[in-house]
Amino acid sequence: MFVILVYDFNERRVGKALKIARKYLHWVQNSVFEGEITQANFKKLKYELKSIMNEDEDSVIFYTFRSQKYSKREEYGLKKGGDEFIL
Repeated sequence: MFVILVYDFNERRVGKALKIARKYLHWVQNSVFEGEITQANFKKLKYELKSIMNEDEDSVIFYTFRSQKYSKREEYGLKKGGDEFIL
């Protein structure tokens, strides 16, 4: 499946969230990741992020797609993620 992850963590936990997200997905912009992921790794990613988050201060949004085949992506301006990860 193809996943887009967007998160907003308190500055005390944002570094941990970044490290977790980078294990599974490709960095696109500040607090935005995307990529293909297995169902098992998706469950692990969700579990790891939930384990460090404070639900009163932090938020996570996942957009999931069966595949990237029917999606379109346009970019303008400064690219924040690495070019080698652009899908």
